[in-house]
Amino acid sequence: MAILVPTTLLAQQHYNSFRDRFADWPFKVEVVSRFKTGKTLSEVAKRVENGDVDILVGTHKLLQSDFRFHDLGLLVIDEEHRFGVKQKEAIKALRAEVDILTMTATPIPRTLNMALGGLRDLSIIATPAKRLSIKTFIREHSLALIKEAVLRETLRGGQVYYLHNEVKTIEETARKLRELLPDLSIGVSHGQLREMALERVMSDFYHQRHHILVCSTIIETGIDIPNANTIIIDRADKFGLAQLHQLRGRVGRSHHQAYAYLLSPPRSALTPDAEKRLEAIEAAGELGSGYMLATHDLEIRGAGELLGDEQSGQIHSVGFSLYLDMLHNAVGRYDAARFPMLTLPRQRNRGQVTRPALIPEDYLPDITTRLVLYKRIAAAETREALREIQVEMIDRFGLLPDAIKNLFYQANIRVKARRLGINDVEVTSTGGSVEFSDNTRVNPLSLITLIQSDPNTYSLSGSNKLRFQVELADLAARQGFVEQLLDVFHNALEDSNTN
Repeated sequence: MAILVPTTLLAQQHYNSFRDRFADWPFKVEVVSRFKTGKTLSEVAKRVENGDVDILVGTHKLLQSDFRFHDLGLLVIDEEHRFGVKQKEAIKALRAEVDILTMTATPIPRTLNMALGGLRDLSIIATPAKRLSIKTFIREHSLALIKEAVLRETLRGGQVYYLHNEVKTIEETARKLRELLPDLSIGVSHGQLREMALERVMSDFYHQRHHILVCSTIIETGIDIPNANTIIIDRADKFGLAQLHQLRGRVGRSHHQAYAYLLSPPRSALTPDAEKRLEAIEAAGELGSGYMLATHDLEIRGAGELLGDEQSGQIHSVGFSLYLDMLHNAVGRYDAARFPMLTLPRQRNRGQVTRPALIPEDYLPDITTRLVLYKRIAAAETREALREIQVEMIDRFGLLPDAIKNLFYQANIRVKARRLGINDVEVTSTGGSVEFSDNTRVNPLSLITLIQSDPNTYSLSGSNKLRFQVELADLAARQGFVEQLLDVFHNALEDSNTN
């Protein structure tokens, strides 16, 4: 079994945890990281190759050619979002069949996409036992606020992370904090410290010899110190959404109430994107919110390549909801052992749209609300569900204009067509066509009866398309004709089911 982690601190922490938990078992646990000497790493590599090591915890050094596993059965990737595709595929190549468990609070778009598509199993631990949601505050940088937050935590016996992510000024920041809080012990930790110094300061903080740890983002990946329940993040506007969530997760790892203070310049000095990120992280304060943030990340960045190296893509070109529908449709075709032809997931009703079918901006100015309503209309599976949305819109925004009535008409046609297994309906002023899917529920006898009843109007074109030639001068006539035609198919289907 191999456990791949992104940082030396996390590797050492996992090693200690595994060693303690399996102390009474005949399992041999080892760790490889930059804390180990070259001689020690060579000895561990030989033991791994000979099968003398049962559990190996390590950083990227696990991916080096020096390590040849005797019989690797399980790979656990912790903080999976910190690794690239090539790094994860490299260790899979060591053995043709290896079970992989990835763990992360915010899965990268590629991994989340594979889970949503059914290519990977997904389990969500949304409510860890005996934990409270972290109270998050966005505030302008203030020495008085910092002093108040630190003293509130230390007076109840807790510890504080103060995150300052610029190594060149981190010592100056620690000096200012010592002047502000002269009675408290302050340690400094960052990635450029030598191995022994870094290990010593983290050990001192873990054993509560320091009240405050001034640190860089080295603490982001899985550091577990239950007594630290306040984190102050300086210049939080410079961090990404997932990174802020990971950093905030360093506190609140016990039954005590935890606090996160995101310090930033005045709102007027923030970029629009930074302001949105801070507002999102403040709003997503509940336990298990990492999955929600990951879906936002997937929507923004795209899903990436399932078989390639890209971990994000261009999902905005089709939209998140449509992409998920297309993915679900394609996977469903595979599950049903049908040829996975890529088609639009919903029946398209072109042709009859000779007038605008949309929610006008002057009727509903807020674009976010319009998009939500579009999504709800597109996802409606029954005429009753569409009727409920209509009633809600009239109640909230007033009587529906013609453009919205046309939109709901199309949605009703789509619902009817979907039930019958009809892919496409085209209508013009002189006629149109109906295209059936390969697994259509339309009774073939009803088609034959319809054509025989009026051969001058109806005819078959190929094996899956019905054409009709009829004068339909206006929109009302076309809508009535399509509804009548679909009702004929639906009634025939009901009669055959009854018989």
